[in-house]
Amino acid sequence: MYLFLAFLLVPIIEIALFIQVGGMIGLWPTLAIVILTAMLGTWLVRSQGRLAMGQLQRSFSELNDPTEPLAHGALILVAGALLLTPGFFTDAFGFALLMPPVRVAVFRYLRSRVTVASFQMGSRTTYTRHRGGQGDIIDGEFTEVRPKSDPNAPPSGWVEGPDRD
Repeated sequence: MYLFLAFLLVPIIEIALFIQVGGMIGLWPTLAIVILTAMLGTWLVRSQGRLAMGQLQRSFSELNDPTEPLAHGALILVAGALLLTPGFFTDAFGFALLMPPVRVAVFRYLRSRVTVASFQMGSRTTYTRHRGGQGDIIDGEFTEVRPKSDPNAPPSGWVEGPDRD
């Protein structure tokens, strides 16, 4: 229902703003503003996107939770889409999302609305102990077999060896 209202109200608001601004300053200045905001928005999205990518790479290299840098990147993408959409209303929201304090506030709001069941990062192996019977445990013995160290022996056939002609 909210999505339907957004798709209905946003174009109506944009058309009304175009009529008002165009009536006040004229057609060509209105179109120039729309083009300039798209160009400025593209430049800002690129610079903010680079910063977000740097933060994301840093969180991966330090094995920190990448949720916030990923959310910032997603919000920057949304801001870019809003800024490339012609209109004053969408541009206002797009420019607002490019400001880090606004993104932090949106992230905090979204984080309060989402429940994360579990999060794991890295290739840590976890072992769980089974309670009760030992039905999943297999007991066995092993012997380490070392290959013969004959340098002139042909390959075993399991792997391809160098051609010896």
